[in-house]
Amino acid sequence: MPRHILLVVGLCLVHHISTAQPAFSPWQEGWLDIHHVSTGRGNAAFCVLPDGTTLVIDAGETSELHSRTHSPRQSALRPDTTRTAAEWLVDYIRQFHPKGDKGQLDYAVVTHFHDDHFGEWDADCLPSRTDTYCLTGITTVGEHIPVRNLLDRGWLFPIDLRGPAFAEEYKDDTYHIVQTLREYWAFIRYHAARNGLRYDSIRAGARDQIVLRYRPGAYPNFHVRNIAASGRIWTGYADGDYLTLYPAGQYPGENPLSVCLKITYGPFDYFTGGDIPGLTDWGETDLNSPEAHIGPVVGPVDVATLNHHGYRDALSAFFVRCLRPRVWINQVWSSDHPVLDVLARIHSKRLYPGERDLFATDIVEANRNAIGADIVEHAFRSQHGHIVVRVEPGGKRYWVYVLNDFSRKRETLAVFGPYEAR
Repeated sequence: MPRHILLVVGLCLVHHISTAQPAFSPWQEGWLDIHHVSTGRGNAAFCVLPDGTTLVIDAGETSELHSRTHSPRQSALRPDTTRTAAEWLVDYIRQFHPKGDKGQLDYAVVTHFHDDHFGEWDADCLPSRTDTYCLTGITTVGEHIPVRNLLDRGWLFPIDLRGPAFAEEYKDDTYHIVQTLREYWAFIRYHAARNGLRYDSIRAGARDQIVLRYRPGAYPNFHVRNIAASGRIWTGYADGDYLTLYPAGQYPGENPLSVCLKITYGPFDYFTGGDIPGLTDWGETDLNSPEAHIGPVVGPVDVATLNHHGYRDALSAFFVRCLRPRVWINQVWSSDHPVLDVLARIHSKRLYPGERDLFATDIVEANRNAIGADIVEHAFRSQHGHIVVRVEPGGKRYWVYVLNDFSRKRETLAVFGPYEAR
């Protein structure tokens, strides 16, 4: 029987749980909220931790000047074109921040230096109010909302991104990585000198870089573990103990160097891994890949995002079997997100038993046509919207809320749960 038919049959047998649809309510002390924000221009997540500590993971913004941005293969800018993607992210954060317009960001993490994760310089970029850097992605967010701690994968290893060799090799990069990095570093210099921004690179294996800022003693069963950054991967043993996947001087591109984080709240576990790959060029599990090293260290989780948006080089059978989440979340901006083979693996009962639900911030019509509308309808619990995971105090249960990404009010479209943390 063809694989796509097997996939549909398998999905039809899955039992899903859902409840009535109460409106998404403001965050309360003790809850963990993880918002996967849908802008149509890249990854962005906003987290409110149990004591009110706030965290942004990526602020993607692909340039509006690229022909691909407005092709049928890419998501539309959400909710509309009156603001940039990063400006809409700012608006979203202000709506759901516990302190509203007066809130700050305790932490911002840039998983790696690609446009759909931290922004892109282009000829239309507006200058900051001080004219010291341009506004795109994370710099736009930091222009409007104070950032106290900024963390990224680092820029010195495995090669020096500030060195002349990198600048020369990538000076004509289509997505302007050299120019965007210069603006990003100018942003860091300015706010470190004027506004007290603290910058650091993620240390693989550490759990003391992203911590509760306000009432840590009230939530001893909460922590954020740095799993990987710049090809350095936690061994799973002592804090800060890591292996190095790439030697100094070898640059594999940005995706394999992505920051990976695991958030734990009592029995609840969440994993997000940027754009790490896990397959060879021939589509086989690559046991030398970041996924293959990271999967066994992370282990089973309740919720996971799809690595590299569910692109064809990610979510190997080995990795899927290691994490086996109850809920998958696909952060989408292209018709390549996800591919059919990835859908087959994450829904496969042969890779791991039990039910699983998949939520997407968007499914591009071109991908729906390529995969098949019947498969898409059965594979996804929702196909567009802001996807919010809300974990109750203590971490024993959680819900998934889908909020309207075509509306400025972001009304509740659906609620799924409660799910029992494992």
